[in-house]
Amino acid sequence: MAVGVFDLFSIGIGPSSSHTVGPMRAAAVFAEELKQSGALDKVAGLRVDLYGSLAATGHGHGTMTAILLGLEGFHPEKILPDEVEDRLAAIAETGTLQLSGSVPLPYAVKDMVLRPLTILPRHTNGMTFTVSDADGEVLHSATFFSVGGGFIVREGEEDAALKELDESKKELPLPFRTAAELLGRCQSKGLSIGEVMFVNERASRSEQEIREGLLHIYSVMESCVQVSLKREGLLPGGLRVRRRAPDWHERLLKESRDHDPDYRDPKYWQEWVNLIALAVNEENASGGRVVTAPTNGAAGIIPAVLYYALHFAPGMESATQQDRDDVVVKFLLTAGAIGVLYKEQASISGAEVGCQGEVGSASSMAAAGLAEVMGGTPSQVENAAEIAMEHNLGLTCDPIGGLVQVPCIERNAIAAAKAINAAKMALWGDGSHRVSLDEVIVTMRETGRDMSSKYKETAMGGLAVNVVEC
Repeated sequence: MAVGVFDLFSIGIGPSSSHTVGPMRAAAVFAEELKQSGALDKVAGLRVDLYGSLAATGHGHGTMTAILLGLEGFHPEKILPDEVEDRLAAIAETGTLQLSGSVPLPYAVKDMVLRPLTILPRHTNGMTFTVSDADGEVLHSATFFSVGGGFIVREGEEDAALKELDESKKELPLPFRTAAELLGRCQSKGLSIGEVMFVNERASRSEQEIREGLLHIYSVMESCVQVSLKREGLLPGGLRVRRRAPDWHERLLKESRDHDPDYRDPKYWQEWVNLIALAVNEENASGGRVVTAPTNGAAGIIPAVLYYALHFAPGMESATQQDRDDVVVKFLLTAGAIGVLYKEQASISGAEVGCQGEVGSASSMAAAGLAEVMGGTPSQVENAAEIAMEHNLGLTCDPIGGLVQVPCIERNAIAAAKAINAAKMALWGDGSHRVSLDEVIVTMRETGRDMSSKYKETAMGGLAVNVVEC
């Protein structure tokens, strides 16, 4: 199917879309296939091989535990944090996995085979699942790749998936693959970028379903922030990173006029943006429920910039709830349209192109969304997206200890501010600019291809090796 807004904004659990959400989804697909094949009752042995980046940083990203949950039949968009804790505790205590939710099998994280130096041809995030009977005969085996943003591809079906994507795009009313094509659609139809995306979404959903779905996505973003603000102490994982969001929130509330919890002093707009970005990514680092936007590692940028749009953009102080809902829908549709360009022309996977593909893409998407809801023309919106990515080019992915904490959490706040500045710069222009968004996207893809693997989510370079973990 063509990539849509609900593919780019999906609900899952932290800390990583490519290392947690994708592997869980792949394992769940494998478990369901096994169940449907009728061979589930014959299973006596299970083998899981993890390759490349999944093996190198899987422990810090929760990859292994996510796979266990997926093999039990859980899906990332449906499982709740409490269920995660309960099931993992049960597996750890008994050493037994409930394969596809029904067949007990002695298996745990320690049984997984890690191959960090083996990179499969399609993608560095590869995983193979194999089950056998009591005689050692293979009953079913499949290899998947987690290609960023929670998306998965099965080995051997890459060409078919691309063909299906091309065919499905032909069925869209206003298909586009490049920013030039997108702007052409806007010009020929007299539509904004968000409106073009909306027309395409209407090919598979009703207007009400689209609106309700996007408002639900934002409600999960808001809930993520609220949950995070109630948590205190240290983040899990051993780095002893302190949660800052609760303290920052309390301090900002003290600065409110007459201590009104609904008042947002404009002079503190950046502190509020920082707070939202930090809160979301602290929750993500805790394995909490987040929205991939378009990835987990970059999940705080779009909520933070959307928060700015709802609370600090001109005219919002007198906005009705209907107005605010309209802003959310328009923002996410526009951001989604820009996300399609990155997903189809380059990559949103840190393990493939570095953090420029995660934080850079999210910053670009957020800048476009903000520029549109602030009245930008299609050319100004495209310019905002271009500025944001241009100044995230070359960004490496080198999390300390393989944990999505340092530099990831602060990086979201910095990128959110970049997105806001990019939108403002674009809106002060007339939309004309020297470097196009398409040129920047191609540059990002080529930069990622040239980037050393040690800077692409392997914990083998950068901060990951130059900062002592304990």
